[in-house]
Amino acid sequence: MDSQPDPEKHPFIDLTDHDEDEEDPHQQSSDASPRIFILLSLLLTISLIFYNLPTPSCLLPSSSSSSSSRFFSHPVYSRADEDPIIPTPTPRTEVLRNFEVAAPVLSPNGSPADSDGTTPYTPIQSDTECTVLLMRRDFAWSYNDPFIGEYTPPPCSFNRILLNFTVVSHGRQFDRLAFMFLGDTEIWRTSTAEPVVPPGISWTYLKDVTHYLSLFQQPQKIIFDLGNLINEKYTGIFNTTLTATFYTHNNNSSSSSALTKPANSIIPISPSLSGSNTPSYFSLPSQPAIISLPQIPPQTTRAVITISANGQSTEEFWWSNVLETDRETFSSFPEGAGELPGLSPFREVQVLINDQLVGVVWPFPVIFTGGVVPSLHRPIAGIEAFDLREGTVDISPWLSELKKGSDEKKIEIRVVGLDEKGEVTGLKGEYWVVTGKVFLWYGEDDKDLEVESDEVVQVDAPSPEVNIWREVELNKEGTANETLKYITEVKRSLRVKGGNGETTWSQELKYSNEGYLTGYGYNQINKMRIEGVDKATWGGFGSSGTGAGYYQAKYAYPLIANSSYTVSPLGNLSISAFLMQGKELEVEGESVFPTGLEAFGGDGKDYKGSMLATQKYGTAEFRQTGDGMISWGWGDSTQIFELLSDGAEELYWRNVSAVNGSLVYDWKRIGGKEVPGVEVLVPFEGGGNGAMRVFMGRNEGV
Repeated sequence: MDSQPDPEKHPFIDLTDHDEDEEDPHQQSSDASPRIFILLSLLLTISLIFYNLPTPSCLLPSSSSSSSSRFFSHPVYSRADEDPIIPTPTPRTEVLRNFEVAAPVLSPNGSPADSDGTTPYTPIQSDTECTVLLMRRDFAWSYNDPFIGEYTPPPCSFNRILLNFTVVSHGRQFDRLAFMFLGDTEIWRTSTAEPVVPPGISWTYLKDVTHYLSLFQQPQKIIFDLGNLINEKYTGIFNTTLTATFYTHNNNSSSSSALTKPANSIIPISPSLSGSNTPSYFSLPSQPAIISLPQIPPQTTRAVITISANGQSTEEFWWSNVLETDRETFSSFPEGAGELPGLSPFREVQVLINDQLVGVVWPFPVIFTGGVVPSLHRPIAGIEAFDLREGTVDISPWLSELKKGSDEKKIEIRVVGLDEKGEVTGLKGEYWVVTGKVFLWYGEDDKDLEVESDEVVQVDAPSPEVNIWREVELNKEGTANETLKYITEVKRSLRVKGGNGETTWSQELKYSNEGYLTGYGYNQINKMRIEGVDKATWGGFGSSGTGAGYYQAKYAYPLIANSSYTVSPLGNLSISAFLMQGKELEVEGESVFPTGLEAFGGDGKDYKGSMLATQKYGTAEFRQTGDGMISWGWGDSTQIFELLSDGAEELYWRNVSAVNGSLVYDWKRIGGKEVPGVEVLVPFEGGGNGAMRVFMGRNEGV
């Protein structure tokens, strides 16, 4: 099976909403949560006022369908007449700098640094700091041709690693998914920005990979896979540079409870293809994601599986898919949008040990930079577009079983949706790219070496509660289906307890998605929200090396997508959209991955948790000629980002806005201090060369 992504990689889509009248399950007793949610509610209110234009009466639901009236938080944009496409690109005089708004990282000098590379810093070479070039490669026609390199640990001493990925490009090109592996272990999943006409674009992303310290302490094969294509239409080559800075930094805070010690060992969950210079990821459903787990060392006190998974092709817009019964709603007549992607708009990534469900991940809906309308993401990339976050499942309750060497231990990752009855079922369409890892921490006491063979793991993992509703309405003539409304709601609870009673893993999750398609399937609104609480406790030594361990994550992913798609008789394409995407994440205890606290841990303060809240919203329009050779568009977007400590101390704040590819303002505070920002609108001249081929999984080949 060819595990490479589709060479004609489809764009992505996604958005968000936060109901002001809903009780927020993430509310805590501290002042931090209200502060974050008031900020997001205010932002949402402003956006609703600004964008709540009148909705065309032909798109309003009937008065009897009261359950659907709240779908219209934002207008549906519809273009019945063909407007002439008049592209007027003129050359830019400066390279357009793209970026993702994310939490700062800890720089080698001990201070916070913006992840977009804008914080000034001059690397040095010393006994405790050194920078190494890992890759320099032009990705032109690069499918099945990843970069292959050899890594040797540097001569300096280090306990932290910071990657710098910098890219320049110009021309016309799709957004591309990219992977970095050390051997068979994926350590970074990212994607590209879409280039524009010369002088083109650039972007930088800094990623803290200290949690992979045990891998970087050994020689490794580097595999960096960025599948790209070049022809007379798609001319953008990605010129990439990847460096790693190794340095030593000793945290000065009185407690390291929220700054997890890196794992002692990491086991890949992958097809292990590095020996043939091939990236090691599974492509579901055609390639089952199953491995045999080697015996766990007896001194292991904590074990966590992490999952990296995202949909591609007809699964890239998974959250906008329809119920299985409605796939053909608009395909039986000429004016319809055709067959729709199905299996419901719900996806769950499952982790199983010997066919027993041990945990789930409900994926974050990433918007790549070509998603819906490319100008929505220029220059501000969508949340997680440059650094796709992994989900976690703590399997510490299973350690007693996993330490036994008598039986084979099988780990499997599955991606499931819902069938026409609302029951969980495996994937049918293509495809999900999936890898995983098992992080292991070792104890420091003789009792951790004992294997308690009489322990019995208790699992309470009932089937999820699912409610689905749908309604189809005919046009006035009664000759064809014109509208489709559907609601999908899912709840899941899962609890696992080790035989000693001290080691537990629990999850409480809730999902809702309201969909409304009009105009024979060409206009669509989706309002989705995912909420979850993950908790883990483990006895003996925590991964910080002191006493029992604890971890908790509360998260919410609100999304609103309102979009309209039109193809004229001449084949000219027009797409209009309003998108809103949000992410709320509160972490306490020992997280496998960085939380943002690392950049602020040297000031003697005892941080035990972090709270992140961000929301990005915007409107845009895309137009493309029938031959696909000329495209043009406009767009505006705004994002507010805030990172707080568990004590409600502001650590990082940023408010940035752009119109037609140019920043209007970029204000930020680091550690509560103002940072010089941008408040000048420089007109964006030219470069409407975004690549748009598929809209919400429909009309391939556009």
